[in-house]
Amino acid sequence: MSEQQARRAPFDKQELWFESEGVALSGWLARPAAADAPVPLIILTHGLSGIVDLDLAEYAERFVTAGCACLAYDHRNWGRSAGWPRGESDPWRQVGDLREAISFARTLPGIDPERIGLWGTSYAGGHVLTVSALDRRVRCAVSQVPLTSGSRTFESWVPADKRAAFRARLDADRDARRRGEPPAATAAATRGSETAEWVARKDTGGRYVNALTLRSFDLLRTYEPASFCAAIAPTPLLMIVARHDTTTPTAWQHEAFAAIGEPKQLLELDCRHYDVYMDHLDAAADAALAWYRAHL
Repeated sequence: MSEQQARRAPFDKQELWFESEGVALSGWLARPAAADAPVPLIILTHGLSGIVDLDLAEYAERFVTAGCACLAYDHRNWGRSAGWPRGESDPWRQVGDLREAISFARTLPGIDPERIGLWGTSYAGGHVLTVSALDRRVRCAVSQVPLTSGSRTFESWVPADKRAAFRARLDADRDARRRGEPPAATAAATRGSETAEWVARKDTGGRYVNALTLRSFDLLRTYEPASFCAAIAPTPLLMIVARHDTTTPTAWQHEAFAAIGEPKQLLELDCRHYDVYMDHLDAAADAALAWYRAHL
């Protein structure tokens, strides 16, 4: 079998769930076909509105073929995972969940607890930066098109002339939730956006829900993964950036990378943010695999 055929070969995924702070997180575990000794494991997590049914198996198939187990799961409030409000992304709860995923992975039979790798993209690319700095149980990590500054990202997403009105909506939502009203939400993939193009090209079996709570934007403003970059070393980290990224701007990713100590590596692809899930997925996945082979 050629390498290209091997990476396209189907692999079995065992559905599972684990608990984090009382919330059941749903995902799957994929293992190499045969292993005589405990194998390394890579934990995969998606972006702001991403679910496990989008893209993650396409990356994991490379890693499993190369001899690594993979654990992927939906963030709380998303996909098959429990949690409320639905469609709400709380970065610090997701960081806590990722650390619980590490603890869970280290208990799995046939897994080497000292060889746990992280892979995260976009919003979760920021989580990889944060957790790699905070948790020395991480052996190596890949951060793809990461969010590096929540406050700057919020300001880039919301035009200056509309920012006051948007913040007023956030405040009104807080008051309404206190009164017991349902959380306000907006579309995660707006018409004509890169996000909408990406979702349209994927088959999620109808499981992708195009709704993001307004409070997710307020929570985004509190999150600064770049502030942790100086503490990542000596954990080996690969950062994959998109040269034409306007969602999590490329220049900010370069700033964050400069603050990371060795060992590290930067791969810049000539594409947009969401292209790493589409036409440039092969290049991104192959670079990640080479990093894990070297360090995991």
